[in-house]
Amino acid sequence: MPTYAALLRAVNLAGHNPLPMTALRALATTAGLQNPRTLLQSGNLIFETITTSTAALEQRLESGAGSELGLATEFMIRSKPDLLKAIAANPFPKEAVSDPGHLVLMFLKRAPRPAAVQALHSLIKGRETVQAHGAHLFMVYPDGIGRSRLTTGLVERALETRGTGRNWNTVLKVRDLMSREAAGGEP
Repeated sequence: MPTYAALLRAVNLAGHNPLPMTALRALATTAGLQNPRTLLQSGNLIFETITTSTAALEQRLESGAGSELGLATEFMIRSKPDLLKAIAANPFPKEAVSDPGHLVLMFLKRAPRPAAVQALHSLIKGRETVQAHGAHLFMVYPDGIGRSRLTTGLVERALETRGTGRNWNTVLKVRDLMSREAAGGEP
């Protein structure tokens, strides 16, 4: 059965949109998804399903989160092959090795227009670097993420789409958890 990752936007951030991972796994089970497992507390859900439409899966989980958990958030869903392609497309391999905590992969709802990516480039005021690849945005924060003016809100406004970011360490952990499908993953 195909494996998917659902990456939730803006949950468990400084008390905003609290979501216990047990509730997220229960939501996945109620939605008919198989072998749901979570990673960390930042809203990373891995599951299997025969459904192949990521848009339908996103809608089903977003609707369920609203009705069952009272949580209004977005789910960015990637199949295992799509996640592996995104990882392979990383334009910053040096940073992936030397500073993976400051390399962020933002999973977008849809691929941004080239003009929107250019607009984002013009808004960068620090040493940050970004490159878009399909519905993914790779961002390097050489001076750290916390003080950067390159925020999720700025990125979303410039690209005219929503997204959620994970640092490179977490991206690789999601990949690894997706690879444990036969063993049943982690609780």
